[in-house]
Amino acid sequence: MKKVLIMGVGAQGSTVAKRLNEEENVAEIICADYDLKAAENVGKSLSKGKAVQVNARDIQDIVRVAEGVDIIVNGLPIEYNLNVMEAALQVGANYQDLCMTVLEGKGSIESTEYIFTEMHKKFKEKGVLALTNTGSAPGLANVMSREAVDKLDSCDRIEINVYEGVWSKKFVPFWWAPVVAFEDMGENPTRFENGKLVKTTPFANPIMMKFPGIDKEIRMVDHSHEEPITMGINANKCMKGVKDIIFRYGGPHVELSESLYNMGFLSKKEREFNGMKYIPFNLVIDHAPPAPKYEDEIQEIIDGGLISEEGAFQVLVEGKKDGKPVMITCYANAPGLIEAFEKSGLSHESYLTGQCAYIFTKMLVNDVIKQTGAIAPEVLNADERKFFFDEAAKLDITIDETIEYIN
Repeated sequence: MKKVLIMGVGAQGSTVAKRLNEEENVAEIICADYDLKAAENVGKSLSKGKAVQVNARDIQDIVRVAEGVDIIVNGLPIEYNLNVMEAALQVGANYQDLCMTVLEGKGSIESTEYIFTEMHKKFKEKGVLALTNTGSAPGLANVMSREAVDKLDSCDRIEINVYEGVWSKKFVPFWWAPVVAFEDMGENPTRFENGKLVKTTPFANPIMMKFPGIDKEIRMVDHSHEEPITMGINANKCMKGVKDIIFRYGGPHVELSESLYNMGFLSKKEREFNGMKYIPFNLVIDHAPPAPKYEDEIQEIIDGGLISEEGAFQVLVEGKKDGKPVMITCYANAPGLIEAFEKSGLSHESYLTGQCAYIFTKMLVNDVIKQTGAIAPEVLNADERKFFFDEAAKLDITIDETIEYIN
């Protein structure tokens, strides 16, 4: 029986906590947050729940609430990742997060390399696992990519294309935290090109793409995301020497962000207007409505009407099999906004990301993953990935795959 600590009980942390409450191998779920009321609201809804207040800026305070736990699930913003990792090492617990760790004074590439080298050694010496980037993208996207790559003898190229086409009559700029979304939009994306990690510019390399079930072409652009970095670092370890990895994003949320970026509103450099100093990015965040997370909020948006409810989650993998060029196309299927809300009271974004994160946690709870150290989901072996896909299907998250030999 496992004791699990959930650090941060926002949309994803609370989703993982509620699903873990159904797990036979879970004895206790500690819901920890700086906002004690938020922790108590989640904790009291669980038969195995307990609420505590924690200051994630203080490693020893995390250690205080983590004593005796087997698994720490980190649902906090990325600036707290290293603190929670250090606390996990001190108490000897397995660790899981949903996104890339970026260290102070280091870029995203350098930070990820540090996690997969220095932190990897520390977790391996401790005999525990740090499983990082475990949502939908990254997370599901990484597992899909590795599953396709394993069908090839060698891999040349991986493309991950995500189209978010849910747009409501009520203005919702993003279905996840606007501060995170706009920061990602304004960052220089990373591509893995010809075996090297390189930076491009925001909204670069636009192309028009057609996805099944969508009656128009979608403009897709480079987007700052974790997958090219982690899979690029792991290219020779488990991705069969892949040379090129791209993450693209498209949809009305991207178009909004690109307009703001082009006008300078995603800049974090101080400016002055009529004698008043301001930072454009902060101004945008102050005016951006938060992502809907409460059931009454989501219901109001649905009742108000949707302009569009569509999307695509595609992974393309090119390589060779038996000396012949092959393309494998994978699509992830998951409930849309209305269906996700009817099933769980969650938005489509929270459903897909939260349920995928829960499956990774379930793997830790049931000792499915035998590896130790710090790894990303693409490092999981075939049996571990099968467990993930089997559990995902139970939650109506499935993968359609086609394999084509290219002339």
